[in-house]
Parts: sequence; structure tokens; C-alpha cells
Amino acid sequence: MSREAAKKQATALSALGKKLFFDPALSRNGRMSCASCHDPALAYGPPAQLQIGARAVPSLRYLQAIPSFTEHYFDAEDKGADNGPTGGLTWDGRVDRGRDQARIPLFSPDEMANENAEALVGRLRKAGYAVSFETVLEALETWEQDDREFYPYSSKFDAWMEGNAALTRQERRGLDVFKDPRKGNCSSCHTAERGGNGTLPQLTDYGFAALGVPRNRAIAANADPNYFDMGLCGPLRTDLKGKKEYCGKFMTPSLRNVATRHAFFHNGVVSTLKDAVRFYAERDTRSAKWYSNGKFDDLPAEFWPNIDQDRPFGQGQVLSDKDIDDIVAFLQTLTDGYVARLND
Repeated sequence: MSREAAKKQATALSALGKKLFFDPALSRNGRMSCASCHDPALAYGPPAQLQIGARAVPSLRYLQAIPSFTEHYFDAEDKGADNGPTGGLTWDGRVDRGRDQARIPLFSPDEMANENAEALVGRLRKAGYAVSFETVLEALETWEQDDREFYPYSSKFDAWMEGNAALTRQERRGLDVFKDPRKGNCSSCHTAERGGNGTLPQLTDYGFAALGVPRNRAIAANADPNYFDMGLCGPLRTDLKGKKEYCGKFMTPSLRNVATRHAFFHNGVVSTLKDAVRFYAERDTRSAKWYSNGKFDDLPAEFWPNIDQDRPFGQGQVLSDKDIDDIVAFLQTLTDGYVARLND
């Protein structure tokens, strides 16, 4: 296939993918589209406090740089150190390609609930689409690679990195606390420096961590005291079930557009950005505030050794209220759609 023909095919697939993305005909009940959970106005993240199944809905932006999942990622920029499990899509990294990620909600009983691929294609044919199931997946994957929609790099932070905007004093203080290993230490996982090839930071290291967040009692599955979502070691991911050292670990998400969210952490247990930052400061100093049924109540005790103890965890009160406010001010600069103003 010539380059021109390939470009034409990609353009057609992207147009089809965009149409499918907003069409509720993809769902069994005819009322849910991809955009129902991934709103373009919210950086392709969820509407306020939307909870689907046992996990918070992630944004679909900035997924193109995520590497394929590996249990042992050796980072050349970190002197070849083994960073452990890294990469993959979804909270547990169980798929690597966009088309495989798109497949998950199409058949999830909590989402589009299609019985099988044939039933989905049948519904689409009734809606006027003459496509195969594989074409549906390829089209959605192609659409979600559109730079303008999914990788705009248009935040104030990006403009500042490029020398086209100035951070306020509070935003700059927030960035300093965010990066300070003695304070927030946030950038140890949410990388805020350019990549080795000069690329803008993704605000994640693509790794996995067990944060010990509180159990979300609003999740139906959690009514069963014996049910636990343990990320890498199950129950949704099954190939690492025997790896006890992975239990409780979930993907470190990018913080780009984090200020547009209304549900934080893998289970959506926190509903404001300030409280999400505050959790890091208070998990080990004011545990009773965060846990209603004993500390680390969303992970069996045998896996507690996996829980992150790096700063600011386990270190006493290292973040003041002012530090928290400043970090939040910085995080608000990560929202796409920034328009530079005179004297900003």
C-alpha cells in the first residue's frame, strides 16, 4: 500500500472511529456511548463522580507514550535500574493496544454489556454501519490517536515549559513542593521533567504502586467483605494471580488534566483534588480520618508489606496546609486548553 493510500485509509478509519465513539448504538441498551464515560469537555474523562463497576473511569488522553507491559522495566536514564512492573493500559496494565482496551467496555456487564461480537455487529448494522468487529476496534483505536483531541499538550504547564507563559508564585511554589524529595516527592512517580529526547513530561513513570487507599463503600462489589480489587494480581487481571508481591498495586496515572476529575485513585474513593493530595499527607498521621474500618481496609493484611512507605507517607506531617494548596495550584496548570493572557 502506498503512503498516500495508507494515509487515506487512516483518515477514513479515524472518521469512522469518531462517529462510533459518540454513538450509543455500540451498547446493548442503546443508551451508552464511549463518550458517556469519556467526555471531550473533561479531557475525555468521566462526568462528575461517575463510577462504573469497581474502578474509577480514566482519561483517554496521553496514552500514546505508555510502553507495553513488562514485569521488569530497565530504565536507561536511571542507570539501568530494574523499575519492576511498568506499562500497559488500564489500571492493571493488562492490555497493550488501544483496540484491546476498546474491547473491554464493549462487553463489560457494567458498561456496554454486549453479549458477544456478533451481537454488537448486528446492532451496528441496524444502525447503518456495514463493518466487522475488527474494523470497529481498529477505527476506535485510530480515532484515539488523533493528536488534536488526545495529545494536545496545551496546558499552562506546557506553555511554561516552552517559555510561553509564566507560573504564578503559588503555582511555582507548588511545583517546587511537588518535586522536593523531602516534601511532596510527587515527581518520584509523576515525572515532571522533560524526557531524554526533549519530550514534554507525561506526569507519570508508567509504574505501579500500592497506596493503601480507603475502601469505597459505594462500590457494589465491596458489599462482600471477602471481595478485594488487588490490581496487578486480580481479580480482573489473571495472569499474575500468583505474584503476591504485586497485590494492591495499580498503575500510576498521568496527572495531566487531573483538575478536571471528580474521582481519584483506582476506586474513586476521593472526590476532590485537594483531598487526594491531602491523603498523601495524612494517611499515616491521621489514619482515623481516612479509614472507617481499620487502616488499609481495602487490602488483606498479608499484602500490607507492598504498600508504599516513601515520602510523604510514613514520615510524619511533612506537608502543611499551605503546601497542599500550593500543590493543587500547580496541578491546575496541567489542564489542557490554556490560552495565554497578557501579563499572566
